[in-house]
Amino acid sequence: MSRRFGSIVALERISLAIPRGRIFGLLGPSGSGKTTLIRIAAGALSPDSGEMRVLDHIMPDRRITAHIGYMTQAAALYPDLSLRENLNFFGALYDVPARELLARIEEITREVGLADRLDSPLQTFSGGMRQRASLACALLHQPELLILDEPTVGLDPVLRRSFWQRFRELADAGRTLIVSSHIMDEAERCDELAFLRDGRLLATGSPDALRAQAGCQDLEDAFLALAGALPAALSGGHR
Repeated sequence: MSRRFGSIVALERISLAIPRGRIFGLLGPSGSGKTTLIRIAAGALSPDSGEMRVLDHIMPDRRITAHIGYMTQAAALYPDLSLRENLNFFGALYDVPARELLARIEEITREVGLADRLDSPLQTFSGGMRQRASLACALLHQPELLILDEPTVGLDPVLRRSFWQRFRELADAGRTLIVSSHIMDEAERCDELAFLRDGRLLATGSPDALRAQAGCQDLEDAFLALAGALPAALSGGHR
C-alpha cells in the first residue's frame, strides 16, 4: 500500500504481514513512515492505494474498533478529568459492559501501578504517569491487537523496562502488538521487525535474521547497512 500527503510520500508500496501473538517492531528515524503505517492499521487513515487488513477486515472498519487498542505518541487523555473519569470515558467508547467496567478499571490500574491515583486529575500526573495512564486506557477493553506509537519516549530506564515486561506478558497471552520506535535496544525485545526509511520498507525479519542479512553483529549497523548508509568495509568488519 502507499500513502501521500500532497507531494510528500509517507509510504511507498509497503507490503508486509504481521503474525498474531507476536511483538512486531517498526523501526526507523523520524519521518520514515512509522506513524502513518500504524494510523492506517488503527483505522485513523486510509491508504491512497493498496489495502491494510487487520483481523481479516479491510481498514478502516469500525466493526473491529473494539478489538484494537491504540496508544498514540502524545497522551490522548483529558487532563482536567481524573484517571477514573478518563477510564470510564474510554470504557463507554469501546462499549465495555457497565457491569464489567469497574472490575476492569481496578485490575488495569493495579497492573500499571496507578491504583492509588484513580481519583487524581491527570494534570497532576508526571510524564511517566501519563504514559502509564495512556497504556491503561489502551488495554482497558482487552484488545486483540495493541498498537503503540513510540510508547516509551521520555520514560526513565526502570519504567521503560516495566513497560516492555508488560508487552511481553501480553504477547505470551496471545495478544498481537505493533510497536513503533527509533530506539535500537528496544528492537532487540521484538519478535520480528520492519526497518523503514523515507516511507520505504528496507527489510523484515527477526533481529538475528536482519543482522545475518546485513552481515553485521550490531542491529543499528544492520539498519544502516540495509539503508545503504554504512560503508561496505565497515559492514564487512562486523561480520
